[in-house]
Amino acid sequence: MAIGNEQAPRHWIPVEHRWFGLDRRSLRPGLIALVIALALIYGLPAINSAIPWHNEIRAGQVLDLGNGATAVPPVGWQLENGTLTGGNATSLQVLLATGGATIELNGTTYDGTADAFLDQVRRSEGDRAGVDGSRGTLTTDAGLVGVVLSRTLPSGNDEVDAAFKMATGSPDAVKSAPALLVRIHTAGGQFAQYQAEVSALLRSITPGAAR
Repeated sequence: MAIGNEQAPRHWIPVEHRWFGLDRRSLRPGLIALVIALALIYGLPAINSAIPWHNEIRAGQVLDLGNGATAVPPVGWQLENGTLTGGNATSLQVLLATGGATIELNGTTYDGTADAFLDQVRRSEGDRAGVDGSRGTLTTDAGLVGVVLSRTLPSGNDEVDAAFKMATGSPDAVKSAPALLVRIHTAGGQFAQYQAEVSALLRSITPGAAR
């Protein structure tokens, strides 16, 4: 664009398109991009945290641990992963949460005792080693005998592991049965307030069909 007989500078902005020295034509797309970026950074997490979790465990609901095995989760906890009976369980991976506590249930194949299974789990997690408490046993209402070990992690949080072989009967049947690890994780010094609910869940574990 020429002004009189002179050529306008290459980056000259006409007066009608200026706003505080800026090119108004570039402001609109720039503002749209800024709004989108702010929404992604701040808006979505805020919306996500504002939406309540609606998968709360209700009285009478039962976890499907596969092959007919079950456990009764604590009422009021949130089922963040896993399947209730009547659903379609494809794997034995369950995560329950409430406040500052979580309970994980993970099943796998293992040819050996529950005690040996727990040892293997602990060896595979050497980088998480903490201060171990005493090792004990726990018998469920269905007769499964589990091995329980607590520890305090380097972070100061408390962790309890309970290992089971999902069968009763002869030593051979128990040895060849699938294994189940139940891991309870709480903030330091907080396990006691969840102990009754955790104990009830552990005692409720059933092995399903006879093997």
